[in-house]
Amino acid sequence: MKADILELVKTKKEKLVHCRRDLHQYAEAAWTEFRTASMVAETLTRLGYQVSVGEEVIDAEAMMGVPSQPELVQHQERAIAQGADPKWVNRMQGGKTGVMGILHFAQPGPVVAFRFDMDANDVVEAAAEGHRPWREGFASVNSGVMHACGHDGHTAIGLMLAELLTDIKQQLAGTVKLIFQPAEEGVRGAKAMVERGIVDDVDFFVGLHVGIGLTQKGTMTCNTVGFLATTKIDAVYTGVPAHAGAAPETGQNALLAAAAAALNLHAISRHSKGASRINVGVLQAGTGRNVIPDKAVLKLETRGTTSEINEYVYQRAVTILEAAAVMHNVSVHLSLMGGAASCTNHPLLVQRLQQVAEKSRLFDLILPEGNIGGSEDCTYFMERVQQNGGQAAYLMVGTDLAAGHHDSRFDFEEESLVHATALLGNAAVELLRN
Repeated sequence: MKADILELVKTKKEKLVHCRRDLHQYAEAAWTEFRTASMVAETLTRLGYQVSVGEEVIDAEAMMGVPSQPELVQHQERAIAQGADPKWVNRMQGGKTGVMGILHFAQPGPVVAFRFDMDANDVVEAAAEGHRPWREGFASVNSGVMHACGHDGHTAIGLMLAELLTDIKQQLAGTVKLIFQPAEEGVRGAKAMVERGIVDDVDFFVGLHVGIGLTQKGTMTCNTVGFLATTKIDAVYTGVPAHAGAAPETGQNALLAAAAAALNLHAISRHSKGASRINVGVLQAGTGRNVIPDKAVLKLETRGTTSEINEYVYQRAVTILEAAAVMHNVSVHLSLMGGAASCTNHPLLVQRLQQVAEKSRLFDLILPEGNIGGSEDCTYFMERVQQNGGQAAYLMVGTDLAAGHHDSRFDFEEESLVHATALLGNAAVELLRN
């Protein structure tokens, strides 16, 4: 059975690669994945899945870092011009571009979920002969947006898995949920889907990433570690402008408040229970040297090896941001722009999936663990499933890379798509039992 799955995926390789390249060419950033999500929804519907989109899978109140309404409308129109079906786009108003496909099998069994992220990065793709997507004609046609993290591959894997499961559905039991998540970049999308309750009945949950911690073809791990909890914050200070020479005392300096906050944020005490991080990445303020600045914007993030540590840094950061406003007699408005929890894999599911990977003989080297070394909001799904008594694991499949993730020359070896799809197919056979 497991060998048959690999052979079946191999027969579909051309379709798998074509799908990945199509998605790469029409890259869409967080919350604007209207064409991608429409394509996913249409494919799942054609395969016989029960498909949910928009408000059915996205909690609007939990969405973070959403573009403005005019921007969303512009991206909707672009998606339709690039081939998206308006009937799906219209159901994704407000950037609610999540999609879920459910397939019930004839026999009773567990509920198993697989998650795939769909969004691209705010990166200008390299235009050079040495960059294969450019050379072979599938580089992004959408200015300033590029699949530089492999999510085009993830979505293609998810759609091919959807097809594979329908091919072998007579041999499966229970229910499968295929979750296609928007806005992973900036860790903005998972929480909105989790808060909609779509994984509350899931017994086994599997996430996957190509590359990241494993940059060699033929390697993989069923035990990804190193997830950092994180919170992304925008702080907007508002003061009163004034002539810096004639009447400085009448002004309220937003720039000074933001500067004071930036310096003190980096002085937050470390936590004794593990590593923590904080970074102010953007400070924008002022209009001229002779004007007291009345507006300032800080963009920052906190991180921690556990959600507890991140929460400690976040709460200290909020205190400092608000205190700086009081000190300079200005107001401050804080907006949550993204976030992810810390999480660990369930050891029993890791062990089970590792046995699947070993028996599949798809990989030359199966590592006991791999470090992702950052934040991934798939952890919100994992955390919720395990809080409800289920099991969750996050896999990494190695691939040769042309350049690192989020690099303008990023590209990966497409044979890894075949192996990753076959791995998930084998995992589905193992988990979807009577």
